[in-house]
Amino acid sequence: MSRPFKDVLTSGEFVITSEIGPPKGTNIDKMLHHIELLKDKVHGMNVTDNQSSVMRLSSLAVCHIIKDHGGEPILQMTCRDRNRMALQSDLLSAYVLGVRNVLCLTGDHISLGDHKGSKQVFDLDSVQLIAATRNLEQGQDLGGNKLDGGVEFCIGATATPEADNMDSQLLKFRKKIKAGAEFFQTQAVYDMDMLKKFMEHARQSNTKVLAGILVFVSAGMAKYLNANVAGVTVPQELIDEMAGAEKGKALQKGMEIAARQIKQIKDENICPGVHIMAIGKEEIVPEILDMAGV
Repeated sequence: MSRPFKDVLTSGEFVITSEIGPPKGTNIDKMLHHIELLKDKVHGMNVTDNQSSVMRLSSLAVCHIIKDHGGEPILQMTCRDRNRMALQSDLLSAYVLGVRNVLCLTGDHISLGDHKGSKQVFDLDSVQLIAATRNLEQGQDLGGNKLDGGVEFCIGATATPEADNMDSQLLKFRKKIKAGAEFFQTQAVYDMDMLKKFMEHARQSNTKVLAGILVFVSAGMAKYLNANVAGVTVPQELIDEMAGAEKGKALQKGMEIAARQIKQIKDENICPGVHIMAIGKEEIVPEILDMAGV
């Protein structure tokens, strides 16, 4: 059985989390395989919440399954699809089901996904969701009504170390801390110098920052991220390294780069941990960790 994630955060260990992507449908065989592979290899498994605005099995249901299989789930909650009533209801439900960790997100714009006619909610943003979760811990809801039984969560948020406007990013970072965030998982980082600069500010707080490691699957992916994803800077030498991979070996090269980054972050004590994103290929995470020597 996995240890409580909050205990790991305060243990001084190098913290490792990864992601579990719910299926688009009810066939959970592949997902269960990934859970079994990862539950003893990482300290927590994030369950994405209709990631990229694509409708999938709910994060809450998958977190319950992870718990049943002996893993430690981290519930991702976005504000895009629910109003404050639904968000609070899901938080209460998560607690009753044994989920003790939540990552509060505003959510991707609906235009990115597969239901472009959907109405976006955004009744709250991520900072307000963090505060609402802390409010539930005080025994009342956002309407000021007393709860019959409260909650207690380890609350996380996101940060973007490679943001173009670092002052604005640090302002958001501090707002999330003030609202009650205990840990951060960052957007994908590839420029270690930029990460180090961000951590100079982040270390002034008591929160734990886990650097986001997004695994390349091709040179095209590296180029796309660099050109189209705000807050991600892929150095040209990494793009060239991916482009130079032998035919059929691009994913292996991406895994090598990810392992090298993890090892550098740990050896140089840049961050207290990493969050590994191998979207749709979660089975490669154990091998990456072996390659990194962690």
